[in-house]
Amino acid sequence: MKLFGITALLLVIGFLFVGNTANGQGEGEVVYFIPVEQEVERGLEAFLKRSIEDAEEAGADHIVLEIDTPGGAVNAADNIGKIIKATEVPITAYISDRALSAGAYIALNADQIIMEPGALMGSAAIIDQSGNAAGKKAESFWHAAMKSAAELNDRDPKFALAMADPDVNLPKYNAPKGELLTLNDVEANEIGYSEGSAEDRTQLLEKLDLPDAKVMDVEVSIAEKIARFVTNPIIIPILLSIGSLGLVLELYSPGFGIPGFMGAGALLLFFFGHMIAGFAGWESILLLITGIILILVEIFIPGFGIFGVLGALGIVASIVLGSGQSLQYVLVAVLLAVAITIGGSYFFIKLFGYRGFFKKIVLSDSTNSEQGYVSNVSRNELIGNEGTTVTPLRPAGIADFGDERLDVVTEGGYIPVGISVTITKVNGSRIVVRAVNK
Repeated sequence: MKLFGITALLLVIGFLFVGNTANGQGEGEVVYFIPVEQEVERGLEAFLKRSIEDAEEAGADHIVLEIDTPGGAVNAADNIGKIIKATEVPITAYISDRALSAGAYIALNADQIIMEPGALMGSAAIIDQSGNAAGKKAESFWHAAMKSAAELNDRDPKFALAMADPDVNLPKYNAPKGELLTLNDVEANEIGYSEGSAEDRTQLLEKLDLPDAKVMDVEVSIAEKIARFVTNPIIIPILLSIGSLGLVLELYSPGFGIPGFMGAGALLLFFFGHMIAGFAGWESILLLITGIILILVEIFIPGFGIFGVLGALGIVASIVLGSGQSLQYVLVAVLLAVAITIGGSYFFIKLFGYRGFFKKIVLSDSTNSEQGYVSNVSRNELIGNEGTTVTPLRPAGIADFGDERLDVVTEGGYIPVGISVTITKVNGSRIVVRAVNK
C-alpha cells in the first residue's frame, strides 16, 4: 500500500513536470503551429487554450491551427470558438486533411482558412452521444452558431447552414435537400470560404506573407495526452466503472492486490487528467477525500446510514465538479458505474466467496451444539418416563415423576390435575408431555 502511494505520487509529479515543448526554426517574425487533431473534446479545448495563451505571451505574430479532425463535442467546439475569437493574434485554420462537424466550426472562427489540395470541410450535423440526431433546441443553437461563425469573417452563411442542416438545398455543390454540404479545397475557395490552397508549410507561409518567419511547433505533453484521453466522454464511464469495481472487489479479497491497484489507478487517472485539463480543482479532491472518510466512518461507527449517504453524495459531487461534463451525462456515467460494480461484485462473490476486509469485523460464526456450544443440557433420558400432573397444565405446569418434580408443557392441549402423562420430547429445559390414556 505504501509502495503504491509513493509510486503514484512520483508518477503524478513526473507528469506535472513534463511540459509542453515548442521546436523552432527560421528567424524574424514568429508563427506558432498548433495541432488540432483527433476528436474535439474538453481535453483539446484545454490544450488549445494553454497553447494560444503561450503563443500570445511569447509575442507570436501569427498562429496556425493545423486541423485534421472528424469532429466531436459541441460544447468543446463552442468554447474553442470563443478562445479563438478572444485572441488578438491573427489565426489561420490550415486544414491538412479534414475539418468535419465541430472541426468545421473551429475553422470558421479563424481569421482565414487555407486548405491542402484534396482536404475537406463540412458535414456538421449535430448528434447526441448515442449517434442519433439531437433535439430541436440543440439543433437550433448549432445552426445559429454555424451561421454566426461564417458571418464573423463575411462568409455567406447559407453554406455554413448547409453543412449543419440537411434541409438547405444546394445541388450545385452535391448537397441537395436531405444531404449535408461538404466542400473540397476548390469549392471552398470558389465560394469564399477559404483563401486558397497550400501543399505544405512553405506554401502556406508564402500565402501568409511570412516566408521567412520563425516556425514554432507546439507539441502535446504526456500529461496533456493523458488529459485528452481521460476527458473523452466515452472513457469517463469506463474509468469510473473500473475505479468503483476495483475498490469494492478489494474489500472482498485479503490484502491490497490487483483490484485495488486497478481501482485506485483508474480514479487517479480520472482526477489527474481532469486537473491537467483545468476542469477539476482542489475542491473536487477535497470532496472526494471527505466522501471516502465519511464512508469509512459509517463502516466503523454505524450512524444509521447518515454518514454513508453523505459520503456517497460527496464522491458523486466531486466527480460532477471535476468532470467538465453536463450534470445529466455525469449522473448517467455514475449510475452505469454503480450497476457494473453491483453486478461484478455479485458474480465475484458467487465464484470465489467472501474473503475480504469486512470478514474481519463482521461476526459470521454461530453458536450451535455441533460446535460444542450448549446453553442447557437436554435430558433426553427422560423421554418415555410416566408421571402425574400436580398442577393443571395450561399448557405449562408441574408433574411428579416419582423421585422429582419437573416443569413441563403439553403439546398444546389442557390437562387437569391427577392425570397420568408421559414425556415425549426434551429440548434443553423444555420438557413436553402427553396425557396417557388408560
